[in-house]
Amino acid sequence: MFDTKVALIVRDDLAVWQKLNVAAFLATGVAAARPEALGEPYEDAAGRRYGRMLGQPMMVFAADLAGLQGAHRQAVARELAIVPYVYAMFSTGHDAANREAFRAGDAENLDFVGLALHGPKKAVDKAVKGLKLHT
Repeated sequence: MFDTKVALIVRDDLAVWQKLNVAAFLATGVAAARPEALGEPYEDAAGRRYGRMLGQPMMVFAADLAGLQGAHRQAVARELAIVPYVYAMFSTGHDAANREAFRAGDAENLDFVGLALHGPKKAVDKAVKGLKLHT
């Protein structure tokens, strides 16, 4: 049905609140990176309008740090849209500090707690190969 896929990958050793926080931020990153993937606004029977959501499902996977780093390497090689979240971002208080924390990391060994990937279905499937759906 869809020729593209959205995958959120969340590190499996986080506290529940952290997992939810990471997933929420990653989803907003996909919407920002690929606004064309957004559906139309919702409207209820009374005519009240509501916000838009992505027009396709998002699959949420769990991984350890090595799994996230492997998915990142595959996503870079396949030129997918990538939204990153690294552990250092939990200790920042605003968006600019998040970007500084991300830039300060070792680009070849990032301490990922989450990634969002968007792109052609087959390419995303290869990037998440071997990962399990989050439970």
